Amino acid sequence: MTMSTPTLLNSSFVSQSFSSVKPREPELPSLLVHKIVSPIRCNTTTTTTTISQRKSANYQPNLWNYDFLQALKHDYSDLRYEDKARKLQEEVRRMIKNENTDIWAKLELIDDVKRLGLGYRFQKEIREALDKFISLEWCSDKMINRSLYETALSFRLLREYAYHVSADIFERFRDQNGNLKASLSEDVKGMLSLYEASFLSYEGEQILDEAKSFTSFHLRRVDEDRNNSGILLEQVNHALDLPLHLRIQRLEARWYVESYAKRMDANPVLLEAAILDFNIVQSTLQDDLQEMSRWWRGMGLASRLSFSRDRLMECFFWTVGMVYEPQFSDLRKGLTKVASLITIIDDVYDVYGTLDELEHFTIAVESWDVKAVHVLPEYMKICFLALYNTVNEFAYDTLRDQGHDILPYLTKVWVDMLKAFLQEAKWCRDKELPEFEDYLKNGWVSVSGVVLLTHAYFLLNDSITKEALESLGNYHALLRRPSIIFRLCNDLGTSTAELQRGEAASSILCYMRENGVNEDDASKHIQKLLHETWKKLNKDGATHSPFPKRFVETAINLARISQCTYQYGDGHGAPDGSAKNRIQSLIIEPISLN
Repeated sequence: MTMSTPTLLNSSFVSQSFSSVKPREPELPSLLVHKIVSPIRCNTTTTTTTISQRKSANYQPNLWNYDFLQALKHDYSDLRYEDKARKLQEEVRRMIKNENTDIWAKLELIDDVKRLGLGYRFQKEIREALDKFISLEWCSDKMINRSLYETALSFRLLREYAYHVSADIFERFRDQNGNLKASLSEDVKGMLSLYEASFLSYEGEQILDEAKSFTSFHLRRVDEDRNNSGILLEQVNHALDLPLHLRIQRLEARWYVESYAKRMDANPVLLEAAILDFNIVQSTLQDDLQEMSRWWRGMGLASRLSFSRDRLMECFFWTVGMVYEPQFSDLRKGLTKVASLITIIDDVYDVYGTLDELEHFTIAVESWDVKAVHVLPEYMKICFLALYNTVNEFAYDTLRDQGHDILPYLTKVWVDMLKAFLQEAKWCRDKELPEFEDYLKNGWVSVSGVVLLTHAYFLLNDSITKEALESLGNYHALLRRPSIIFRLCNDLGTSTAELQRGEAASSILCYMRENGVNEDDASKHIQKLLHETWKKLNKDGATHSPFPKRFVETAINLARISQCTYQYGDGHGAPDGSAKNRIQSLIIEPISLN
C-alpha cells in the first residue's frame, strides 16, 4: 500500500470543529456486524430549522461544564503520596513473593490484589506465583481434594492470565446422573466462585454453561435468613448485577476497596496501598481530563453544532474504561478526541443531515481531499476539517516518530464506518427494517469499535509489525468481537426508547419482525448471542495473535465499557443518575483515607 505524507491544515480552519465518527462498511465475510456507538438514531422528534426538514433528538445538555472540570484539584499528584505508595507497594510485593505463604492463601491474596486495582503494579510477581502454582498443584492429585471455591478461584485466575486450563476439572462436581451436585447449593462462597469462573468459558464447554445456569439460579435464592455474612451477600448481589469478568477494572476496584474495608480479615497494608493507588491514578485522570476539556472548548464544535450531543466527559470515561493505567495518558487523550468526533459525526448522520448531504460528506471523506469541502454545507465543513486535521495529526506523529505512514489505515476505518452510517440513514429514510443478519453485518462496523481500536493500536505501540497491520486491515477477530458486543449492548440498552420513538433498524426490531416474536423474546435472543460472542472473545484473548498483550487487553476492555455504559440504558446519549455516579466515583471523588 503506497502511503503519502499526511497534510495538516492550519488550525484556524477548525477552530470550532471537532466531532465523532464511525467506521466504513467493508467487504466482510458472512459474520455478525453491529451498528454504531451513537445511541439515538433516525426518527426522533423533528423540527424545521432550514428550508429542508431537520431533526432534533432533543438531547439533554452536558452534565459537566468547563469551569467545573477546570476546578478539579487532583490533590494526590503530590510527590509525598507517590513516595508513600511506593513503600506500600514494596510491602505488597513482599507478600506476593513470600515463599512461606501457603499457595492457596497466595491465590486469595492475588485475587484481592487484582480486584483492589493493584494487579497492574505486580504483573511479574503474580505470574511467577501462578507459574509456581501450576508446577506444584495443577497437575497434581492434590487438586482432587480441593473445595469448589478453591477449584473455581484457581481456574478463574489462570484463565484471566491466559494459562491453558481445562474446564474438565469441574467434572468431579457432578453426581451420578451427570448433573451438578445439589449439595453445592449449600456452599454460597463456592457457588459464587464458580459463577464468576463460568464467565471465562470458551465455546463448547458445556460444564461451564451448566455451572452458570446452576449458580445463577441458586445465588438468586440466597437471602438474609441464611447463615451468610452481610459481606458475602453483598458480593453475591454485586456479581448477579454484573459478573466480575464483564466489569471495567477501575470501577470494580473502587467498589472492592469499599467492600474489602468492611472485612474483619482485611489486610491494612493492602487496603492502604489500594486506596492511595486509586487516588493517585485518579489525579492523573483528572489532569488528562482537564487538558481534553480545554481542547474541546477550543474546538468549539459543541457550540456550533447545537443539534449534537456534548459528551466530552462521557467520551473520556470510555477511554478510562479501555485503558486506565497512569502511563497511558497519551492514549486516553487520543481516544477521547476520536470518540468525541465519532459522537458528533454520528449525530450528523442520525439526526441532522439530509441523505444528499450525507452522501456528499461520505464521498468527501473517502477522497480525503480538502478541496471536497467546498461542496459541503457549512456545518459539514466544520466536521470534515476537524476530522481531517485530527487524523492527519495522528498520522504525522507516527510517521515522524516511527517512520510508518499509517494514514491509509486510519482513513479506511473512518470511511468504512461512514458508509455503514449512510446505510443506516437510507434504511431510516425508506422506513426499512433489513434482515437480521444484514443489520448485524452493517451494525458492528457502524458502532465505531474498529475505529477506536485501530487508533488505539497505533497510539499504544512503538513497534508496528507487518502482521499486525495486515490483521488491522482485515478486521481481525480481536477488533470484530468487541465491536459485536458493543453493538448488542448498545441495542439492548436503547431498544425500548427506540421502540417508543418509532425509530428504524436495531437488532431487537429486526429480530422481532423477522421471527414474529415480542420484544422480550428478541432481547433474550440478543443476550444469548452476546454471551456466545463473549466466549469467542475469551478464546481470542487467550490464544496467539499478531497483537501485543496490551492491545488484546484494550480490545477486551472495549467490550467491558460497552457492558457498563448500556447496562441500565443509554449511558452515553442520555446519561442518568447512575451514569453520573459512575463517573463521579471513578474520576471526580477520591476514596477517603480515614
